[in-house]
Amino acid sequence: MRPLQLRGGLVLAKRALMLASALLFAIGPAAHAPTGAFPRAAGNDAVPEKTNKAIVQAAFEKWRAGGDVFAELLAPDIVWTIHGSGPVAGTYRGLEDFTRRASAPLVSRLAGPIIPEVRSIWADGDVVIVRFDGSATTTSGAPYRNQFVWILRMKAGRAVEAEAFLDLAAYQRVIENNRPRAQ
Repeated sequence: MRPLQLRGGLVLAKRALMLASALLFAIGPAAHAPTGAFPRAAGNDAVPEKTNKAIVQAAFEKWRAGGDVFAELLAPDIVWTIHGSGPVAGTYRGLEDFTRRASAPLVSRLAGPIIPEVRSIWADGDVVIVRFDGSATTTSGAPYRNQFVWILRMKAGRAVEAEAFLDLAAYQRVIENNRPRAQ
């Protein structure tokens, strides 16, 4: 499988997600079984998909109100993969690794928090998919806007695996064109 390529500042994953969503809508959730990176969890720690969806939705509502979505939603030992190409693309092991190497470089160059606007949340067993827009102001006063898709595998009320799709060119422009806030 080839890595995702940026074209005109848009991530091709957006098209793939739209196609997958249309296909899932057409065939219905009962007609498919999850495959790929996130097999359905087995055992006593499985949480019903409605509960998983509600947990993610509540975490995003708290984030929008000023809370910390990572502390609220992510397991300390999360495995987080950012798809695409660019310096931040890759797999991070643990919340501290992800925060230090992927989140902090961006957040430190924003004047305030990213404000999420959830567009859709889907759940199937232990997998929850969130499509949302995020906006903030950079330390230089410029707007930052991005579109995100997070695919989360939940266990015991926390995301233990995540795949993220976003416009990495927009992320990198913020890194390159803004000074970090004083700590």
